[in-house]
Amino acid sequence: MPWIDACATDDIDAEDVRRFDHGGRTFIIVRNHEDAYYCTDGMCTHEDVHLCDGLVVENTIECPKHSSIFNVTNGEVETPPACENLRTYPTRVEGGRVLVSL
Repeated sequence: MPWIDACATDDIDAEDVRRFDHGGRTFIIVRNHEDAYYCTDGMCTHEDVHLCDGLVVENTIECPKHSSIFNVTNGEVETPPACENLRTYPTRVEGGRVLVSL
């Protein structure tokens, strides 16, 4: 699958999140506390709430509506009410850009 340029590494602070839309779908790019970047689906699996306003702590993001917590490295739900994992996508950094394979 082709790599898609999602954003610049400098567009996201440490422990922060950025919305990324592509091909009629929405995603998030998360930068953790160790400057690693991850991409997941953008919508919480519990209700249709975008995660771009969620709180990032280390390798997790908390949904802003009902506080479900997901591990962004593998998409797994860590705290309910969500019970379905997020889908994750391969991510790499090249030349100061975050690239995602969708």
